[in-house]
Amino acid sequence: MAVKVLVVDDSSFFRRRVSEIINNSPALEVIATANNGQEAIDMVIKYKPDVVTMDIEMPVMDGITAVKKIMASHPVPILMFSSLTHQGASATLDALEAGAADFLPKKFEDIARDKEEAISLLQQRILAISRRRVARVVTKPIVTATPARSALRSTPLVRTPLATSRPSAPVASVVKSTISRAFKASGKTYSILAIGTSTGGPVALQKVLAELPANFKLPILLIQHMPGTFTKAFADRLNGICKINVKEASDGDVLQAGCAYLAPGGKQLLIEGRNGNARIRILDGNEKLNYKPSVDITFASLSKIYTNKVLAVVLTGMGADGRDGARMLKDKGSVIWAQDEASCVVYGMPQAVYKAGIATESIPLDQVAKCIKIELKHE
Repeated sequence: MAVKVLVVDDSSFFRRRVSEIINNSPALEVIATANNGQEAIDMVIKYKPDVVTMDIEMPVMDGITAVKKIMASHPVPILMFSSLTHQGASATLDALEAGAADFLPKKFEDIARDKEEAISLLQQRILAISRRRVARVVTKPIVTATPARSALRSTPLVRTPLATSRPSAPVASVVKSTISRAFKASGKTYSILAIGTSTGGPVALQKVLAELPANFKLPILLIQHMPGTFTKAFADRLNGICKINVKEASDGDVLQAGCAYLAPGGKQLLIEGRNGNARIRILDGNEKLNYKPSVDITFASLSKIYTNKVLAVVLTGMGADGRDGARMLKDKGSVIWAQDEASCVVYGMPQAVYKAGIATESIPLDQVAKCIKIELKHE
């Protein structure tokens, strides 16, 4: 049965164009279109789509408000379309925080090498999020690190397991968490924490980093597949939420404990120097690589400098970026963890490292920060 899609946009041209691309795949079918957020809510109730594609700026009701209302009452995977601007990045991050599963630039050709790749990218993203489990999202009062940072964010959202739809696989085939027992520290010592992620990563990173203490003892590298115009806004948002410092990484940054460095979009992040005196290099990298930034590239770089002193975590994301770099880290004696299937938006990257036998633990998202703190003796 084809995946049923609702297309929401106030532009008739864009609705028609997106619908043609979606219907060009035998695995997808547009069952309805809507002109604004209010119509989207009504049609979600009426048609029960498997996926919704949603514009942000629309008359009557904007896309972010519609996402909040849909995810609170009739949760369904939602793919946002965004402009590649700082304002567009902030709005998209708001939508992801409200419960949207993923996003693409409205001119999705901007992140593809040609028209055919752009079409395939849109179809793949819809299929990938259609398999995810979704839960209702409710608001909670914010608790921020400092008054100064609280101004950057006002309405945090949390997911509650009140309802699910369209499970990603039969329950019996889901790879279960390995953290059914009380997690105990391995006794290893580390010099750096590295986290790689893609689809679903912005919300996952926020969840993990917000729980780390201000005196976190290691530097942290974050590799999130994201356009270059988004990473500064995302780093600023995380910095306003977290007790640790978070910044978009710059060429020449000297790694400091308690600071997380987010790899800039469209570039590659590498580490040079030596353990204890390492600095960041930001390079354009090979044009033929599929991902900028690439988790594989950064992990491989870490394996040369930090050898067996890396704790690497692969979170939700489509594809297999991170598997080869994680294998290089593991060969040097470092430790790799993966997010478990049930808590992933897309169980692609974590599945790749876990099924390859590289990851030693498969951990629910809400337990990742706790396990990190135990492993690093913060608890």
